[in-house]
Amino acid sequence: MSLTAYLDKGASLGPDAPCLTSGDRSMTYAEVQRHSRRVAGALTRSGVLPGDAVAVLSTNDPVSFAGVFGIARAGAVWCPVNPRNEAEENRELLDLFGCTALLYQRSYAPLVAAIRDRLPRLTILVCLDGEGDRGDPSLTEWLAAGPEAASPEATGPGAAPPGGLVMLVGTGGTTGRPKGVRLTDRNVETMSALTLMSYPFRGRPRYLALAPLTHAAGVLCFPVMALGGEVVVMPAPDLGDFLALVERRRITHTFLPPTLVYALLAHPDLDTTDLASLQCLWYGAAPMSAHRLEEAIRRIGPVLGQLFGQSEAPMMISTMSPAEHLRPDGSPALERFASAGRPTPLTTVAVMDPGGRLLPAGERGEIVVRGSLVMDGYHRDPQATAEAGRFGWHHTGDIGYLDDDGWLYLVDRAKDMIISGGFNVYSAEVEQALLAHPTVQDCAVIGLPDEKWGERVVAVVQPRAGTSPDPADLRAFARSRIGGVKAPKEVLVWDDLPRSKVGKVLKPDIRSRLLPGQEGAPGPGG
Repeated sequence: MSLTAYLDKGASLGPDAPCLTSGDRSMTYAEVQRHSRRVAGALTRSGVLPGDAVAVLSTNDPVSFAGVFGIARAGAVWCPVNPRNEAEENRELLDLFGCTALLYQRSYAPLVAAIRDRLPRLTILVCLDGEGDRGDPSLTEWLAAGPEAASPEATGPGAAPPGGLVMLVGTGGTTGRPKGVRLTDRNVETMSALTLMSYPFRGRPRYLALAPLTHAAGVLCFPVMALGGEVVVMPAPDLGDFLALVERRRITHTFLPPTLVYALLAHPDLDTTDLASLQCLWYGAAPMSAHRLEEAIRRIGPVLGQLFGQSEAPMMISTMSPAEHLRPDGSPALERFASAGRPTPLTTVAVMDPGGRLLPAGERGEIVVRGSLVMDGYHRDPQATAEAGRFGWHHTGDIGYLDDDGWLYLVDRAKDMIISGGFNVYSAEVEQALLAHPTVQDCAVIGLPDEKWGERVVAVVQPRAGTSPDPADLRAFARSRIGGVKAPKEVLVWDDLPRSKVGKVLKPDIRSRLLPGQEGAPGPGG
């Protein structure tokens, strides 16, 4: 299945139905199909071959995302590029992918100008919304240079690239040079099937994409389109606009990372907004406070749906549907709120020790995965591919365990585990304890070098609006919940925490600002 199969399936259910919407502008399924054929024809005329990598550099925008289906229809490989990356990181990714074409918005012309001369294979550049850098043609000019539409027979759903590769996704450069994840048509098909079988979908869905389409919000569009649903695209992540759109557009599905769920709970319009249309509000990409999850279900409704995955095994390693958040009597199932759900039907999940031994229920080790959800490997990096796939399983880098009933629990990223006084301290467990405090909006726990303890547990907290957390009180609160060994030895209060482009807290940034000799470490309130 090419990516165009999801669009074409939706069109078969109603070509005049709205497909991609932003503001007052909407493209029907038939219009997106026609646009995709024109983009496919233009790519082919420009010299793009099946299997070539084509990058899109854009904010959330319907025309930009519609172009993705043109890339797929030409048999090329979509490379979503996050516009909030640093220019050098994007240059490294485009070089790694061997991109021959780049479609970009005019606002990113300075970024393009900074990298294009060092990308010799990049010969086709098109500005999506006007004339671009150095006279690059606008999308309108580029499409008008040839036939209005490419032949459906030549550029139909069967024009899949060699090996079924449909996406190249950058992992980010927080641990060195970024890697490229190779996702095939089978990976996306498996993810879409798991989405449709794991969560409620009644009628034609209306999906609100607030998070970047370059990440989870983008791939969730495919199962929505398979049902003929409408994707409402938000160009900027404003929670006031988000709430207004849910009410006005009668949104049925959306996705928010936990940090934005926390911010939503603090928004003054939440309790006066009609959210009755929601069938599923997905959350994932980072652990969520069980305490705040209970609050979210009470105030937003019994529509929260968890997903756990990663770029290498997209989205659906394990899931917890809205119904599974509740007991049979309708009360919150608090006993499983700290879990990441159950392994999905088309994946096999286990827990492994460093020597490759699979561990029994209750024992902690690295979470490993098998199945058609798992990537085709890292692009042009056989060593990293072999390392991630040792012992015949994909290694997620997450530490966790399975309980006797098959529920999966994540306790930390392997790289974030702290060894203090000879004891393993899992930062996620400390964060869960602190997030239960009424003055804490968000927090991050890291280990810093310590002569006595080896590593000391340090927490940096972001206060809820209108509160002034007391570090001594927070230390005592954590100690009462998880004991003195795990409780932080030090608590700092910052106005905000450094975050990635998708809202994840950046622990490496926090660590670098707190290590001795590093400048710019803000003190309490800084």
